[in-house]
Amino acid sequence: MELMNCRNCKLLFNYITGEYLCPVCKQMLEDKFEEVRRYIEDNPGKNIKEVSDNCDVTVKQLKKWVRESRLVFSDDSLVGLECERCGRMIHSGRFCNKCAGSLADSMTAAYKKDEAYKEKLNNVAKMRFLE
Repeated sequence: MELMNCRNCKLLFNYITGEYLCPVCKQMLEDKFEEVRRYIEDNPGKNIKEVSDNCDVTVKQLKKWVRESRLVFSDDSLVGLECERCGRMIHSGRFCNKCAGSLADSMTAAYKKDEAYKEKLNNVAKMRFLE
């Protein structure tokens, strides 16, 4: 643990993980998220600017919740986010399905290469005994 200043209220707190928010500000943000979620459920046709204005939340915060997949744009929505890899419009998260699959395949291939390299080192770098 380390002491940090809260990004919101500047109060000192014991930071463990996550955002640089004290427990009080973190709870206030969670309460605001629940308010936004309820508003969206009650008013499904509203766009992101209207949600921002009516719930007193920044558009930046709303987009952050969408990137974290806590909020999702509807499939018929004209609004969305760009895939961070190819720029295609997506409704939540950071990557489109095609790019997410490609990244997963790349990670799997890199892991297999690493395992093969370790196996090669184990076979070459063994200690030899003379009789």
